[in-house]
Amino acid sequence: MWTRPRRAARREGQSMLAEPMPDEPKGETPDLSAVLPMTAEVRGGRLFIGGVDMTDLARERGTALYVMDEEHMRNQMREYVRWTAYHWEDVEVLYAAKAFTSVAMLQILDEEGLSLLTASGGELAVALAAGFPAERIYMHGNNKTPQELEEAVDAGVHRIIADSLEELERLSAIAVARGVEQPVLVRVTPGIQPSTHSYIQTGQNDSKFGFGMNHGLAMEGVKRALELPGIALKGLHMHIGSQIFALQSYAKAIEVVVGFVEEIRRETGYTVEELDTGGGLGIAYGLPDEPSTIEQYGKVIVDGIKEEVERHDLPVPKMMVEPGRSMVANAGVTLYTVGTIKEVPEIRTYVAVDGGMTDNIRPALYDAGYECLIANKADRPRTEVVTIAGKHCETGDLIARDVELQRVDVGDVLCVCATGAYCRSMASNYNSQVRPAVVFVRDGEARTVVRRETYDDLLSCELRLDGTPVA
Repeated sequence: MWTRPRRAARREGQSMLAEPMPDEPKGETPDLSAVLPMTAEVRGGRLFIGGVDMTDLARERGTALYVMDEEHMRNQMREYVRWTAYHWEDVEVLYAAKAFTSVAMLQILDEEGLSLLTASGGELAVALAAGFPAERIYMHGNNKTPQELEEAVDAGVHRIIADSLEELERLSAIAVARGVEQPVLVRVTPGIQPSTHSYIQTGQNDSKFGFGMNHGLAMEGVKRALELPGIALKGLHMHIGSQIFALQSYAKAIEVVVGFVEEIRRETGYTVEELDTGGGLGIAYGLPDEPSTIEQYGKVIVDGIKEEVERHDLPVPKMMVEPGRSMVANAGVTLYTVGTIKEVPEIRTYVAVDGGMTDNIRPALYDAGYECLIANKADRPRTEVVTIAGKHCETGDLIARDVELQRVDVGDVLCVCATGAYCRSMASNYNSQVRPAVVFVRDGEARTVVRRETYDDLLSCELRLDGTPVA
């Protein structure tokens, strides 16, 4: 638990953990428990997560560095199982690998008994390398290649989520050629536009994903899935978007989709057996954010489906949910070392760190915001307003704009909160920057589960003009 820290600051000529300067503003550091991992606490003025000192970890393992609280991730997994099964026994919890994946992460997921949602051949390959059971793997994506479909069928994945008529035809041919019947869900777009960033809305009518429910497209997809050889239609899939706070968006989508289930039964005689409602539950990136709880989410989804199918005199289907961000985002932080501090008079102060858009593209992509603190001054009030800049050759390479922070010095360890989702998985090698390591912390131990890339890694795929490898 986050411990509300003592007032402290730096006196000229003394250590970074000394008493406040007489003329320095005093005040309580805001309670950051809403955005930090569940095991975060302050000891001796420093931030600890999973019983590990973040300052020492950063200086031992190097920065930039992704740190994940294993206890927090496991707790989120158990909460999803608890609060969905509480309302209906036949609910399957799938983790969306796109949020963050690694072999170690998937081993934890397997230990907790959850299922997995993959969105590419690469994510499937990582899952199989981790020994994750194929019978608990689902695969989706709006344009799976023939090779990816073949890999999924050959691996024996539990469900493939069909996204288009072309994909259904391809999948049918692959399954027939192998003499198997592939279970599928048909992805439909319910025409619901949730209140979230336009780039992460997926359930509106104008979407690249799934079969639209207007103009008869979804019904056409269902009928084709029922007709094609090698295809075993099991149910429907929907996903309306990500980082959603307003649970009424889910309630409305469920109302629409269950109404469509009744149309399917009326027109085809087929009764949908399974209904996957996707993921998208929002999390707290900033202190003002007030996302719904997993308990509230589970009730809205499960009770909503039960009420709607009862209204239409339909059997209760097996249900699936697909959390990703809400399982891992607040479990993770990113540590950086402050390299330069540049004040632009009467405009702002830039604090530059040894990372940026290559390890966290979300601020540049979505204008995402984050809470930050200095890990080695965690008990001090955040009295300064600064902009955290990355080291890359882009003006837009900003991690946090005009954010409150403790008085900062070169060499400090900066901690950016809630970076466990869509940071490592969207990382790049722009400017030929090596991607950071990933460290899991728990019970005072730190385990590197993804090593830091090296220059040799950058060169590993390079060929000279004569075709010989560089590395």
